[in-house]
Amino acid sequence: MISAATQSPEKIRERDSQVVRKPYPNYKVIVLNDDFNTFEHVCKCLVKYIPDMSEQRAWELTNQVHFEGMAIVWVGPQEQAELYHAQLKQEKLTMAPLELA
Repeated sequence: MISAATQSPEKIRERDSQVVRKPYPNYKVIVLNDDFNTFEHVCKCLVKYIPDMSEQRAWELTNQVHFEGMAIVWVGPQEQAELYHAQLKQEKLTMAPLELA
């Protein structure tokens, strides 16, 4: 039957206006405080693995981890968040599970 392929422009516009587009959710990469990683190691790892991380910002986050118990070090799409989380965990940083932002 050909009629399904030949819908009127009005029907197509009506259907398109009903589509709700949602952005992909963002995820938070969170480093937790622990008793065995040094400030220098945490800072070095943040600079190495988190894109566009300056040394100054890494030190600020490292201090936040130490004094507040945790810091959100990156927020973004799930696939990248999983990568950064795995890389930091591989360096033996103590990581919280990924969380929706």
